[in-house]
Amino acid sequence: MAGWRNFSIGAALICALFVIAAHALDNEYFFFAGFFVLQFVVLATAWNLLGGLAGYVNFGSGAFVAAGAYTTVALLKTAALPIAVPILCAMLVAALLGATVGLMTLRLRGIFFSIATVAVAVILETVVMNWEPVGGARGTTLLQPVVPFGLTSYNRFLFVLMGVLAVATVALARHIERSWMGRGLRALRDSEEAAESLGVPTMRLKVMAAALSGALMGMAGALLPLAVSFIEPASAFSLNYAVSALAMPIIGGTASWLGPVIGAVLLGSVQQLVTVTISSELNVLAVGVLLVIFVVAAPQGILGWWRR
Repeated sequence: MAGWRNFSIGAALICALFVIAAHALDNEYFFFAGFFVLQFVVLATAWNLLGGLAGYVNFGSGAFVAAGAYTTVALLKTAALPIAVPILCAMLVAALLGATVGLMTLRLRGIFFSIATVAVAVILETVVMNWEPVGGARGTTLLQPVVPFGLTSYNRFLFVLMGVLAVATVALARHIERSWMGRGLRALRDSEEAAESLGVPTMRLKVMAAALSGALMGMAGALLPLAVSFIEPASAFSLNYAVSALAMPIIGGTASWLGPVIGAVLLGSVQQLVTVTISSELNVLAVGVLLVIFVVAAPQGILGWWRR
């Protein structure tokens, strides 16, 4: 109980620091880049619920991010809604997508499951490219609403909002890891047959993890159209999301809720640095180089290396 109380106090302090930074700092690029680093924290933590705890490697992360993004676009193109409404709807749509995909594919294992998730992303991208109300293959522009809470730019607001969502996501992941659900997911990751023989409801746990993971990825994508003001299928379903979602937990360590956070902050910061100093086209290369280095030098990630 004391540990959870200390964690809650730390989470509240971090959220307060986001608010203070939004009012105190002058560098607009810091908030733009910080938004994407925090988005990566949500994305990596969400991926780890299914890929790290349960051992089911999902290569279709871009589908869930895009589902959240295009849900926001569809709603805000229809009516002027409070920002909480698109976020909640994006989570619901992505959770339903995750549960549906889970029911259809989680009976597969290993590479067969991973290939199925890639197929889901390709199918959904084809649907969006032919969906004219959200711009189809041409994409669409989304105007940013009025800046709230006395902030001087919308980037600052999105930075604070994504920061709060990231803290909430990490808190949820920490709770799940220490709950009966986390123990059950780790048991089926080690041996699904043994877990079933001991009465663990493996299929139900996998579908729950897929729905939660999808919901959080959809939440990560819900604010994307507002951050960039323009969205089209190629960027929404970008390979970068799938590769980064896989790489960040592996770099940080999949055995704990903290590993994806470390990997996301490291990888997200490196990608932003590469974008500014060299070229945005080298983002995926930076991910690949870091991934190879850590797979060879620290197979258990930064946390595993530190503990060893």
